[in-house]
Amino acid sequence: MDDRHAEWPNGTPGPAEGPLRHRIHIFGASGTGTSTLGRLLASRLASQHFDTDDFYWEPTDPPFRRKRPIPDRLALMHQVFLPRSDWVLSGSLDSWSEGIDARFTAAIFLILDPDTLQNRLLAREFRRYGAAMEPGGAFHEECAAFLHWAAGYERGSRPGRSRARHEAWAATLSCPVLRLPADALPEALVARVLTWLDARTEAS
Repeated sequence: MDDRHAEWPNGTPGPAEGPLRHRIHIFGASGTGTSTLGRLLASRLASQHFDTDDFYWEPTDPPFRRKRPIPDRLALMHQVFLPRSDWVLSGSLDSWSEGIDARFTAAIFLILDPDTLQNRLLAREFRRYGAAMEPGGAFHEECAAFLHWAAGYERGSRPGRSRARHEAWAATLSCPVLRLPADALPEALVARVLTWLDARTEAS
């Protein structure tokens, strides 16, 4: 099967001649490095990187306070990048992916053991909030609630993204899915993805 795509008049992907185009979605637990891999991979592919957080959340200060309604998220994504012939999208959208997932030509599922994941998230929160995340700090309760929420990913014990939900959603995708351990350096992950993409291109 040829993975090359262009846009038909209605904005949906269709077959076309020319360079191979990729529309890649990278997903996994919060803290697995989906955004970092997305930026690096897009750069290597001379593509554009987008993250679901930029569409899921309305701009606020501090951030992550007010969700966009799903129709507004989808409309903004269509306005900004979805009709393009190539892009890399990182983040989680399994619960609101209808009309988007059919555009994927490949998906990358990043997986990381729970202890390493929690350590990464703790370090990330400290970089973001510093001493304000410590007991008595302005963001302590918020950070503690987020870390508790994130710790439930493997168990599937809280609302939102979970390993089980991601696995179930990945099984419904029509595109190939690469499951990738996220404990390697970002550059090594990029190399593995590019090797996989090249192998698929040669086999098509």
